[in-house]
Amino acid sequence: MFGLGNLAKKLFGSANDRKVKAYRPRVEAINALEAELALLTDDELRARTDKFRADLAAGTKLDDLLVPVYLNALTGKGVHVVTVNDYLASRDAEWMGRVYRFLGLTVGVIVHGLDDEQRKTAYACDVTYGTNNELGFDYLRDNMKYEVGQMVQRGHHYAIVDEVDSILVDEARTPLIISGPLDDRSELYNTIDAFIPRLTAKEDYEIDEKQRTASFTEAGMEKLERTLAEAGLLKGENLFDVENVTVVHHVNQALRAHSLFQRDKDYIVKNDEVVIIDEFTGRMMPGRRYSEGLHQALEAKEHVKIQPENQTLASITFQNYFRMYEKLGGMTGTAMTEADEFMDIYRLEVIDIPTNLPVQRIDDDDEVYRTNEEKYRAIIRLIEECKGRGQPILVGTTSIEKSELLAHLLVKAGFRQADPTDPAAFRDLYDGDQKSTTERVFTVLNARYHEQEAAIVAEAGIPGAITIATNMAGRGTDIQLGGNVDMRVRYELKDMAEGPERDAAVERIKADVSRLKDQALKAGGLFVLGTERHESRRIDNQLRGRSGRQGDPGHSKFFLSLQDDLMRIFGTDRMDGMLQKLGLKEDEAIIHPWINKALEKAQQKVEARNFDIRKNLLKFDNVMNDQRRVVFDQRVELMQGESVRETTDGMRHDVIADLVRKHIPENAYAEQWDVAGLKAEVQEHLGLDLPIEDWAKEEGIADEEVQDRLTKAADAVMADKLERFGEGMMAYVEKAVLLQTLDHLWREHLVTLDHLRQVIGFRGYAQRDPLNEYKTEAFTLFEAMLNGLRRAVTGQLMRVEIVQQEPSAFQQPSLPPMQVHHVDAATGRDEFEGGYGQALAPAAAAPQAVGIDPNDPSTWTNVSRNAACPCGSGKKYKHCHGALNASGTMTA
Repeated sequence: MFGLGNLAKKLFGSANDRKVKAYRPRVEAINALEAELALLTDDELRARTDKFRADLAAGTKLDDLLVPVYLNALTGKGVHVVTVNDYLASRDAEWMGRVYRFLGLTVGVIVHGLDDEQRKTAYACDVTYGTNNELGFDYLRDNMKYEVGQMVQRGHHYAIVDEVDSILVDEARTPLIISGPLDDRSELYNTIDAFIPRLTAKEDYEIDEKQRTASFTEAGMEKLERTLAEAGLLKGENLFDVENVTVVHHVNQALRAHSLFQRDKDYIVKNDEVVIIDEFTGRMMPGRRYSEGLHQALEAKEHVKIQPENQTLASITFQNYFRMYEKLGGMTGTAMTEADEFMDIYRLEVIDIPTNLPVQRIDDDDEVYRTNEEKYRAIIRLIEECKGRGQPILVGTTSIEKSELLAHLLVKAGFRQADPTDPAAFRDLYDGDQKSTTERVFTVLNARYHEQEAAIVAEAGIPGAITIATNMAGRGTDIQLGGNVDMRVRYELKDMAEGPERDAAVERIKADVSRLKDQALKAGGLFVLGTERHESRRIDNQLRGRSGRQGDPGHSKFFLSLQDDLMRIFGTDRMDGMLQKLGLKEDEAIIHPWINKALEKAQQKVEARNFDIRKNLLKFDNVMNDQRRVVFDQRVELMQGESVRETTDGMRHDVIADLVRKHIPENAYAEQWDVAGLKAEVQEHLGLDLPIEDWAKEEGIADEEVQDRLTKAADAVMADKLERFGEGMMAYVEKAVLLQTLDHLWREHLVTLDHLRQVIGFRGYAQRDPLNEYKTEAFTLFEAMLNGLRRAVTGQLMRVEIVQQEPSAFQQPSLPPMQVHHVDAATGRDEFEGGYGQALAPAAAAPQAVGIDPNDPSTWTNVSRNAACPCGSGKKYKHCHGALNASGTMTA
């Protein structure tokens, strides 16, 4: 039936059509510039950049200059072009960099393995290419530095994100994390582990094996509170008071270790270590560890040596990182299904741009089989058919394991697998006339070898080519029928020098690609075969979209079985019985548009669930993000200032005021004062032994007078240090102590928030909103952290002494060893397989001044704090022999 909505669309066009129509005048204005620009010389074209920059400096708005392509780079604030892997970042920077450099703009690229100086140079460019992971980690690392000059990023002005749905949606369910080793907690894990065997299943805790969760019953919580209180591990009376979140977190992990994880199934114990077993392959995975204390809980359970737990040093979600940009944009071929999320989370409007040429691809209805065995037999039959007629075929799978399973079945069917790590592997596909049609070779790709992957995917359009890939593999590289000229030139002629011989070879490659393209076109173009439906319609659309590009013919079809993960969502058993009653025989499929509709509805439900997960993650992360921005902004402000004395003085005075309020009640008589407690805490926090007990005996003394005397005594100590050590040295010491203490307490705070996040859901049992509870508790913890910061900084500065040391006795303070992590939300695996360290290259050693002996500190007179250290290390003096060491003293 033709509804009112469809009638309105036919008369007025869809909302998207109207938006596209509104942009057409702007597109035409841009295209109209072609004739004008074609008449300009190279120098005149470059000069336009300087003219536009001058116009902006004179007050012209960017929107008035909208029809230059490089618009946002003209401001000089930097444009970040974000891609999904290092290969694409490097490739795109090389391709487009020629244009931008010609126009007078600078271009940089951020990839893994660069040191801080190289990163700083790249970020200083007008246009900077980089991956989402590298940009996010650089932001976190910048906020762990101790000087503004050490930071590599210079702000977040404008970002344009390639494959925007992959980065801002698919990868947004898990945060970027920088971690480091935590203090040894073996005793705590062992103590808690001893409690769990005393608990009884069903009575004390319940298990949900499907969701792999274990939770305490009310009776179990009461028993646990009594046990923890007896062991002295419970603070206060309530198990779920904010002070106990860390203990509760570890108790929950111990319960999971005992009730959900089975030895020799989920893990084995080998050489006094707990080794994880991969649930898909059954293989051991040495070096991989469960996070958040679960692996340590398993080690305690098995009574093996407990390895140190990793601590979160810094973290951020992609949602909150990319929302920092003043302007944000992106592009992808598959964003319409997530249009609501882009608007809700990022305030980004999604517009569907019409294709350059009409799409000629044929999209068949899905074929649904009863079992996986039947499905895979049908898939291999279709691959055989495509091979026979010389039609290139791309087979998409939902996981690495399933791509390997299909590869195994193809080998059994008589095909040969090429090695994807061999750059020449794809050459076998078309070496020799017609070889690609007769040679039974296939290639399996996954997301592990980005550059080789791109090369092989680029050749997936050769007649008869068989390419098996995870659905995301090779994304960002266009599949061209007949092959890719640029990729073939790169690999085949890489050792050939420029000249007539090379030019002739390039022409031969072009002619060969043209011939092969004709063959592929006659065979029907690229056939895309999906081995099952993904939980997101968008991923399926991405796979389909690899075929039928730029008006080429193409074909797509998905093969499903009732044993697929998605099919189980809506009643496999019932449907299987129905199909058997209908007489569906083995190797027969059911094909009907209604099946497609039912699948689409199931996918919509999963998409809605995943959106809710991401929204919920963001709600909780926003709490931490507000605190993160306060701390990070404060760090930058402290680093930028010449002196932080006003801040440290204020902290000291606040500590004194808090101590007086704590021990001298308002309007209380002197005999009601806690004199002994005040004296002890003044000694502890200020390092001062003062006759407070004598003060209390004075006639008419009040709390204001006591506070004033304490303040004057503490100020006198700091004034003495200033006179003895000098203004410059004390300013450096105060800043170093403040920043290092802030960082230490912030990291501990992050761990506590992580633990609070794990247990806050239990508040729902008491009919309280977990999010509101989390906000309240997180604010309380943040206030406690700031109070702890004031006390710790004051105590250190009141006690710090600066002494001379021999160079051999000096130890340069440094950040703890760091690893970075980002867990794939779909597979649960860390993209970085345990993380990688950010190695920083040492600065070049500076030449020594005349008369200075690097081995004799007595010759190093009047060294500037920012000058190179005379020892020859290449570091600044303040970061080498002029820095605080681990004991709180200063090397001079």
